[in-house]
Amino acid sequence: MVIYGVGLLAACMLVGVILGDLLGQLIGVQANVGGVGIAMLLLIWVTNASRFKVLLEPPTSSGINFWSAMYIPIVIAMAAKQNVVAAVSSGWLAVIAGVAAVAVSFAMIPLLARLGRSADE
Repeated sequence: MVIYGVGLLAACMLVGVILGDLLGQLIGVQANVGGVGIAMLLLIWVTNASRFKVLLEPPTSSGINFWSAMYIPIVIAMAAKQNVVAAVSSGWLAVIAGVAAVAVSFAMIPLLARLGRSADE
């Protein structure tokens, strides 16, 4: 039932784009701010939430797992088309924000690993 995976992916993408547009309007930017990331996090949450797993039969679950695995390369492809040169040439703020986001992400890995271990035990 791969079609359910496509439906779930589309629903998460739609919600993410809407929330990203709303977030952009909220901060005064005429752009989608983080819609794809919101959609990815929503998809991860839905596919791992225990209340949804009860509703999913094995064929449906395998279709959703397939499309959730395919979503990461899709996000990378979408991010690759962004104009990085324009962002960097517009000032150092974009570079500093990118480096800070990567540094915070790397710093969170040990914390998340410890949280994951304590939940498994």
